[in-house]
Amino acid sequence: MGDEAQVKVPGLEPTFRHTDDPDVTWQQVKAIRNADGSVSSVWEKWLAFSPDPQYLSLYAKWDPGVVVRRHGHYSPHVLFVIEGDMWCGERHCPAGTHIELPLGAAFGPFVAGEAGTLLLEVMMGDPRSWGDDPDAFHRALAARGAAALPDPDIELPDWLEDLRARWVVDGPEP
Repeated sequence: MGDEAQVKVPGLEPTFRHTDDPDVTWQQVKAIRNADGSVSSVWEKWLAFSPDPQYLSLYAKWDPGVVVRRHGHYSPHVLFVIEGDMWCGERHCPAGTHIELPLGAAFGPFVAGEAGTLLLEVMMGDPRSWGDDPDAFHRALAARGAAALPDPDIELPDWLEDLRARWVVDGPEP
């Protein structure tokens, strides 16, 4: 017999989700104020969020022009651009782009394209993030006449502490 006999758990079955399931709602997770006074945000639907082993699979919608700070995660992270486009630092990422972020690496800052961006993301371990190079974020915001807004409240599972308060302050509050 192969190794599959050792890892199979009787009674465990796959979980199926669809992006329009009513129990999986959009959460605003980041926001900026644009030069014209409007707000652009990052929205996420957490499709699978497991404590053991830790992982997060999510569907993300980035409003046009939203800027996301340069960061890394406490786990390997995979991101796939489904629709639209974005910039990751100096790299243009059109639909079909796959980005693998190894544990310990950082990427960004990100800027969503004119039509916004739709993403599928998976963090294979602790999904929380750490900040890197806040000046790059400030430059990306300044290039668009935008300003960072405080991180919106999010509904994390009870077993996961929100670490976003540990980020370096991104700039003055509006």
